Amino acid sequence: MRTLKKIIFIALAAMLVPFIGTAQGEKNQAYYVHEDQVKPSKIHDYDMVSKDFMEACKKHNLQEMSWQVASTDTGRYFNISPIENMAEMDKNVMAPLAEKMGEDAFRNLFKRYNECYDKHGDYIIYLNKELTYMPEGISTTTEGQNYRKWHFLYVTPSNIQNLKGKLKELKALYTSKGSKEYYRIYHNGFGNLGDYYLAVISAVDAEDYAKKSKENEALLGEEGKKLFDEMFGYVLKYETETGQMHPNLAYTPSN
Repeated sequence: MRTLKKIIFIALAAMLVPFIGTAQGEKNQAYYVHEDQVKPSKIHDYDMVSKDFMEACKKHNLQEMSWQVASTDTGRYFNISPIENMAEMDKNVMAPLAEKMGEDAFRNLFKRYNECYDKHGDYIIYLNKELTYMPEGISTTTEGQNYRKWHFLYVTPSNIQNLKGKLKELKALYTSKGSKEYYRIYHNGFGNLGDYYLAVISAVDAEDYAKKSKENEALLGEEGKKLFDEMFGYVLKYETETGQMHPNLAYTPSN
């Protein structure tokens, strides 16, 4: 069975070469994402147990793991942890926490989590440095700008490179115009069903986002409109989400 699983994993990884190969070649940062689709009536409970979990990790100084937390207005919570490679997925980083808390307390914590959602899952995404436009330096924790707008650009395998080419052109246009609308580009990795690029924009709030977007549209003009039209010609499906980061639920181990 282990051999069969290994063969399946290798086959799936080969199918993802257009994305994974690029990520490795350019040393793009990989992130392990645990997504919980929280029930509307359980948002408050989820926030409370997340805070208790973070405090427990601080108290017992959990090592080998850190994360940021983001949520959408539709109740999707993302717990996002940087990883160096897929081998890190095999580590049971929670074992020391369970030992220090005690099994009963540890299990009760996750029982409270489980009561907040009916669907959850895990996957890998990569921050694509080549396509990201942040001329003052790439950062996922944009201080003072916790509002988020996520743009999902789903693409068929045959159009991955075409869409990537247009995203390169878009970054070049933003750069030449000196745009103040900065964005990060991610692409899907293992565990995702379907291929996509994800553009993430930070802002102070919804009003600040709308202001930046309007100013950027005017700055790019007809040249920008034409390029966006060409880019969306390669997009299979387009979806957006709005939401925020939760710095109060993030965790970084102390040394």
